[in-house]
Amino acid sequence: MSEAARATAAGPCAGLTVLDFSTLISGPMCTMILGDLGADVIKIEAPRGDSTRHMGPPFAGGLSAMFAQFNRNKRSVVVDLKLEGGVAVARRLAEHADVVVHNFRPGVAERLGIDFAAFAGRNPRLVYLAISGFGAQGPYAQLPAYDTVIQGLTGHMAVQGAGRTPQLIRSLVADKSTALTGVYAVLAALLARERSGGAGRMIDVAMLDAFAAFILPDALLQETFVPSERWRGLPDLSIVHRTWETADGHVVIMVVEDWQFQALCRVLGREDLIDDERFATLRARVGRLDVLYAILETEIRKWPTSTLVERARAAGAPLTTANGLKDFLSDPQVAMNQTVFESDHPTAGRVRYLRNPVRTDGMHPSLRRHPPQLGEHTDEVLRDIGYAAADIAVLRSGAVVG
Repeated sequence: MSEAARATAAGPCAGLTVLDFSTLISGPMCTMILGDLGADVIKIEAPRGDSTRHMGPPFAGGLSAMFAQFNRNKRSVVVDLKLEGGVAVARRLAEHADVVVHNFRPGVAERLGIDFAAFAGRNPRLVYLAISGFGAQGPYAQLPAYDTVIQGLTGHMAVQGAGRTPQLIRSLVADKSTALTGVYAVLAALLARERSGGAGRMIDVAMLDAFAAFILPDALLQETFVPSERWRGLPDLSIVHRTWETADGHVVIMVVEDWQFQALCRVLGREDLIDDERFATLRARVGRLDVLYAILETEIRKWPTSTLVERARAAGAPLTTANGLKDFLSDPQVAMNQTVFESDHPTAGRVRYLRNPVRTDGMHPSLRRHPPQLGEHTDEVLRDIGYAAADIAVLRSGAVVG
């Protein structure tokens, strides 16, 4: 699908201004979602730009793919916050903002003079989100935190390794879950602001906490009831999350309800298993996963993938192909949902984006602005908040803005 970038804001966040001081993934994804929902997101970048601008290849038209996927629907302003004049510009921008987002290490915003206290004194309606790796205090507060570091600490790598070598999830899932946490935290604070007569607030989100809350609820089943020692002998349910080899490929299955198991038995031509007391209920199946899985492995290998999937869909059994990315992009349901769309960027050419999944009354967030070039909107944004052309020229000549 082709979609032209539209500058007119629409959506539930239209009319809100977000200042985005963040870099890399967690903050930029958070603010991109707010931009998708209609907010005017102003991305404040250092003269070198967000680090993701330099992560690649691929590159096209002055953009990296990494930057492009996390920074649409934003305007870019270059401000050197190491200069006093840059801090003054940032404070003036904050006077006109509804939301500020950053992911500096604890203490950096205070040293720069762009912390919540510095901004809220001039704009008491401001909602201020500070994302950090480990939180504002504690033994790890000043340590560098990246996605892999957070994954390593939460214990989920052992789950992912299924009792063998610990495995990373091969995705920036800690960053992205933190971004989603930041979005709902900001939206909740904006709602509270409207209900409380206009008072803003400070929000702290630690990646460690956000990722743990996102990834561990099902992994902690055996640790839920205290004391937990009596449950340590239960089967490790992480083995449920696996692929199954077919005659010519792989599929995935998730059978929960009894009728789903019965449907799967019919798909495989093993109706005899339906009446097998060992597998008659969910509790019985969980208690004999090793026996059941040995049978299923043998039966599934007998079938070509396409035949198995066709039979499963006809029977309502939750089984499907283990797609590659190319398969996903050509999937008919993906096309129907318009999950992925393409648009022409003025310098990078044809760009493929993932659509924001929110839909309201048949409407969906739109692409209003392509990911910006570094400093593309500096003059425009400064004019918006009252800077005269001569003042902007002075700031630019002193490398305060770019």
